[in-house]
Amino acid sequence: MPDHDVVIVGAGPVGLLLGCLLLQEGVDAIVCERRADADTRSRAIGIHRPGLEALDAAGIGSAVRSEALRLDGGDVLSRGRVLASLDFAPERPVLILPQQRTDALLRGRLEELSAQALHVGHVVRGVRDEGDFARVAVDGGQGLREVTCHVAVIADGVHSGLRAQLGIPWRDRAGAGDYAMLDVHDDGVERRALLHCEQGGLVESFPLPRGRRRWVLRDARGENDLGTAAGFRQEIEQRTGIRPGIPDDAQPTAFRAAQRTAGAVVRGRVVLAGDAAHEISPIGGQGMNLGWADAVRLAADIVRGLPLGAVDLGRYGRRVRRSARTAQRRSAFYMSMGAPASGMPLRARELLIRTLGTAPLRGWAGGLITMRGL
Repeated sequence: MPDHDVVIVGAGPVGLLLGCLLLQEGVDAIVCERRADADTRSRAIGIHRPGLEALDAAGIGSAVRSEALRLDGGDVLSRGRVLASLDFAPERPVLILPQQRTDALLRGRLEELSAQALHVGHVVRGVRDEGDFARVAVDGGQGLREVTCHVAVIADGVHSGLRAQLGIPWRDRAGAGDYAMLDVHDDGVERRALLHCEQGGLVESFPLPRGRRRWVLRDARGENDLGTAAGFRQEIEQRTGIRPGIPDDAQPTAFRAAQRTAGAVVRGRVVLAGDAAHEISPIGGQGMNLGWADAVRLAADIVRGLPLGAVDLGRYGRRVRRSARTAQRRSAFYMSMGAPASGMPLRARELLIRTLGTAPLRGWAGGLITMRGL
């Protein structure tokens, strides 16, 4: 008899949500997290309808809505002109809430469901499918011990060592670029996202809750000064004509947006979830939401299969790979719209954006942005 029904590796947004979904259904699940403290880095902020439905299912949807900022819509600009404007329909909202707050709400819900479910400071050294069960090697600081379970879920992120240990290849997909990001105080009341698809590269501006704003810049030329407040501020002004109120001591964060997919999602009773299964460019805000939607499907398959003594993970694996390919194609398109361009390519891009913003196509384009079909 295995020690647990499910062992989840990684207490990121996907691992935490999956743990909540399983515990609510009476499944004996634990979550092992190598960090002793919660991850407080400024990361994903956008919550689309599939993600919100998953948060509702986990019991924190109302709390998220009460804290989040709801976007009215978004405008796409280039060379000082608005090319397209979209308003987000009530049935397909876009909420803005920094990931550390979403994670905190999920942690609170997990602990409410089971005070013993979250094991922080526990490093998983290995996971192995044994046919009738899965074996997980855990180091909790007092030596290595083995835990068995019906299903082991690896949700330890893009740089998953366990995925590599299992020999599962990590395959590149189209869409990559370098960016810099900064969250700053902002007194504006505008609840719209602004995307400047400029000649020098993308400039994104998103309002955040509690009077803050996120700026994201495409680092088109590998400029070192995007790592300083002065350089970051100057580049925004040069590309858009806007001089944002960025304090001199602010520290932008550089990141590489890339897209990859695991060569396999399921190995017997071991399954990959979230960023361990697929890396989606953060440009477009799909990755975390897609991971949550995957977790809802995985939880349903586990709950359905455990009483029968056999969990069918094949359907989950096929759906994950299919939805990841769709999301990656969309993200690659979004990234291409924000790449540096001039001359005819720039004019052609502006014409395409204008066309997508026309009345006949506006609803379709809005559906893509809000993750319809995923």
